[in-house]
Amino acid sequence: MSTESLQKSSFESNVPTESLRKSPFESNVLRILRNEIVYQSEYAPPHQPATEFHAFTVEDRPGEQCVTLRGKFGENETIKIEATMFDGGVMLPKAGDDTDSTTEDMCLHISLLVDISKGEEHVLGFICSSWPDHIEIQKVYIVRCDGSLTQPCMGPNFRDLDKKLQSALLELLKARGLWWGLHVPES
Repeated sequence: MSTESLQKSSFESNVPTESLRKSPFESNVLRILRNEIVYQSEYAPPHQPATEFHAFTVEDRPGEQCVTLRGKFGENETIKIEATMFDGGVMLPKAGDDTDSTTEDMCLHISLLVDISKGEEHVLGFICSSWPDHIEIQKVYIVRCDGSLTQPCMGPNFRDLDKKLQSALLELLKARGLWWGLHVPES
């Protein structure tokens, strides 16, 4: 046997014969999947993100990691919510796992910037964290409509406020639909 024919036969044996080894069933399933992918990418209408969520309009900003929700309350009050993608979290013990206390789950949250304006004077702002079962207010601040802060700081920590004021601010958000349904659903 010549070296040329030996090299040729060893080369041919290394050629992948994967397509020859597939069963007719596997080949048919692959063909159907390829056809469906081609159809979905060429003919199916593109997925349109939601434009409404409860009483808010949704402004998706493609390429950014933020979405804006806008709404109205009453005659002249406007609400703007800027929500980020998942941007933080904490490790919590796994639910229902009494045997191994070292097992933990990541609990993710989304940051929310909430602006409530009435007329053209000032904006009441909130920095919030949206957790799987609730929304937590971190800070409260007041902004002029020109965008500048009335004070050089972002306001007090919410937990440092008087309990009655905390309750009133929570009720203010709830009355405007900023509570239920805006938290991060558990997976």
